[in-house]
Formats: sequence, C-alpha cells, structure tokens
Amino acid sequence: MVNGPEDLTHVLDADRWDAIDWRACEEEVRRLRSRIFKAVQEQDWPTVRNLQKLMLRSRSNTLLSVRQVTQRNAGRRTAGIDGEVALTSAARADVAVRVHSTIRTWKPRAVKRVHIPKAGDRKKLRPLGIPVLMDRCHQARVRNALEPEWEARFEPRSYGFRPGRGCHDAIEAIFNTCRGRSAKRVWVLDADLAAAFDRIDHSHLLSMLGGFPGRGLIADWLKAGVFEPGKGFAPTEEGTPQGGVISPLLLNVALHGLEEAAGVRYGPSAPMPVRRDRAARS
Repeated sequence: MVNGPEDLTHVLDADRWDAIDWRACEEEVRRLRSRIFKAVQEQDWPTVRNLQKLMLRSRSNTLLSVRQVTQRNAGRRTAGIDGEVALTSAARADVAVRVHSTIRTWKPRAVKRVHIPKAGDRKKLRPLGIPVLMDRCHQARVRNALEPEWEARFEPRSYGFRPGRGCHDAIEAIFNTCRGRSAKRVWVLDADLAAAFDRIDHSHLLSMLGGFPGRGLIADWLKAGVFEPGKGFAPTEEGTPQGGVISPLLLNVALHGLEEAAGVRYGPSAPMPVRRDRAARS
C-alpha cells in the first residue's frame, strides 16, 4: 500500500486505516522529497517534473496528507462550506479513498470566509479562508510535491513559513550578524507586508510555478472564490486564502526574489543554503 496510482477503494477501510504502516509511508514521501530537492540542486528539470508527478500520484502521499489534515492540524475540527470533518478512522479512510480517486478530476470549491482577532491586537480582525476538507487534503498532497523544489531555491536567510525553521532561527541569524565590535551590520529593518496573503498577484505567482505539474490545480484554488455568511459568494481576483494548507508556501514562492530586488547580495562568507531537504524532518 505504499506507493502507486491504484484506487484505494478495495484496500482501505476503517480497520485498515488504524493498521497502516505510517513509518513506511513517511519514508516513501521523505525519499521522494529528497530526490526532488537533489534534482533541483542539480538543475535536472526533467527529473524534477517526473518526480513531482510521481509524488502527486503517490498513495503514501495521499494517506499522509489525509492523516495530517484530519488528525494533526489544529483546524481538523473546522469545516468549510460543506460542513464536512473527518474525526473517526472510518471517516478518514473514506476521505482518503475519495481524495486518491479524484487526483486528476478534483474541482476546488469556494472557501468559507471567517474573521478572527489578530495576534497582539484583539480589537482588529484578520480574514481567514477555510477550504473544504477535500481541498485541504489535495493541497497537502500538492505541497509535498512543490515544497522540496522551492526549499532548494529559496534564499538562505528566509525563515518565514519554512519547514524546520522559525522565528528563533531568524533571531539567532540577526544576533550572529550584529554581535561584536567589528560587526559591519549594526541595524535591523522591521517592516510588514500589509495583507500579504490577500494581495498576491495570481499571474505573477503562476509564472513563478513554471512547469510544475500541479500548476493547473493551484490556479483553480486561486480562482475558487469565497463564501461569507450574510454576504454570499464573491470571486477572487487576487490573493490566496490565509487558512489554506498550501497558502504559506505560495506566499513564499510569490515573494521569492524580493531580497535580490531590494539589492541584497551574498558574499563568499555568507551562509550557504541548506544542503538537504529539511522539510523531511518536520
């Protein structure tokens, strides 16, 4: 049951969901991610695209994606516009079967717009877009194919929404750069991109994705629209919903190159990019 495009209908039910060899699934996905990462470093783009296609039809990827969305993510109890959640083994097995059988045919649905208080300022609200459960599972699948490519391409000192990285890594990098009497950099620019998720230009983002085999599905997610209780449906002409599984990665892809555009240059002493797919550990 580890890998392959075959239908899951006759090999997966509630009992078998609990008996899945998750370690074998994780190893299969980790191996594929590492191979994609390495092929990008070697600029072997035909191999990159073939491996990404293999990831997109991987049964292990489907199973892990459904498990992540329905068992591990904080929003697993939050439903999209269809009201569906999967909190039992039987429901998760059913979702996995449906996700895998619609790899080539899935049509994204509108996200549910909700507003929650902003961190640090409870009086202000920020909009979230909650995709339906099936969309979140498909987004997790696609992310596993796309993320290792961009982990090999991102700037070495970007830390936001990166697997295996966080705020403390950025703080440590700033400290190491600015410490000591001989430090050449002694100030830090603190800036904020207002409504970054909501303002992503779709054409620019899709052009950045190039020949990624899941590009068409991502385009459909971007254009799926939003439904807000009391206001009805509205189309989406820009942005990606803050609340989508793949949205943080898409934001980073859209922002890639910002350092170069701002004039940042790395000399010989600058830290080199990570040489392995750190996402495989997260």
